[in-house]
Amino acid sequence: MKLSEVYEGWRNHILPPEKLEEVIRTVSTLRLDICSTCEWHSKFHDSKRSDNHCTKCGCTLIAKTKCLSCACPLKKWTHVKMDE
Repeated sequence: MKLSEVYEGWRNHILPPEKLEEVIRTVSTLRLDICSTCEWHSKFHDSKRSDNHCTKCGCTLIAKTKCLSCACPLKKWTHVKMDE
């Protein structure tokens, strides 16, 4: 994951752009549903971290799923193409 993607995910979690709020919320919900059943979800592993995260890539799911330009490294979901 690139630093710009980390920034985008956390920005969209903390202070999403107003015009993208609904898209971010919808995409994140769909992605979190997929992640919640994935064998790499932290809830299925012993982890010292308290956040829900992917044990394969290490990303915190609450931010990763809100990064519209991000894709799951396991190819379970892809980036969202946005018209400029």
